[in-house]
Amino acid sequence: MEGSSKTRTRRRSSKRSDAPLMSDIDLAQLGDGVIAYIRTMTSEEAKERFPSVDNLPRGLTLYALHAADGTPIALTDTRQAALSHAMGDDLEIATVH
Repeated sequence: MEGSSKTRTRRRSSKRSDAPLMSDIDLAQLGDGVIAYIRTMTSEEAKERFPSVDNLPRGLTLYALHAADGTPIALTDTRQAALSHAMGDDLEIATVH
């Protein structure tokens, strides 16, 4: 099978450039003041992430509104309240998977 397409195929280099496309500061500021996201969490997770929050009942589902850089903005017990808070601050909600 000399000359088959397998022997003529070139391998593409999987080597990537080590240079970042954006600086860490640029990435952290991406969407700053404009984009936010809502994260669903249990009250146990909320206690870990927000140490200043006291007296949360166990097993409660909460909704945390975060700025694009991950800064917490609000913690609520309904998704609608988190959305309303975002709309009141003129924030665009990004979908996070």
